Amino acid sequence: MTNFINCTPHTINLNDGRSFKPSGIVPRVSSTHTEPIDDVCSVEYGEIENLPEHKKDTIYIVSAMCLAAAKAVGRTDCVAPASSHPDTVRNDKGHIVSVPCFVR
Repeated sequence: MTNFINCTPHTINLNDGRSFKPSGIVPRVSSTHTEPIDDVCSVEYGEIENLPEHKKDTIYIVSAMCLAAAKAVGRTDCVAPASSHPDTVRNDKGHIVSVPCFVR
């Protein structure tokens, strides 16, 4: 059985009724910025920080940016909410209520 660990600061709800509470672990992608020129700066993204080590039968739910960083170093145990999927449910203010699935 696969164990999902929510490594985002938000509860993630799937359209099928499953809900994943935050674990308290929140990976981040490091970044460096250049000095602004005409109010615009460049950013370079670095390594993913605070992502737990690979664990058998465990999938980590992370942000899309963390997913990209994890994939770049060969991690296959991370997913992100499919927030751009056409079946994503939003409330009247446009906030995401639930997603149909995760993306890998």
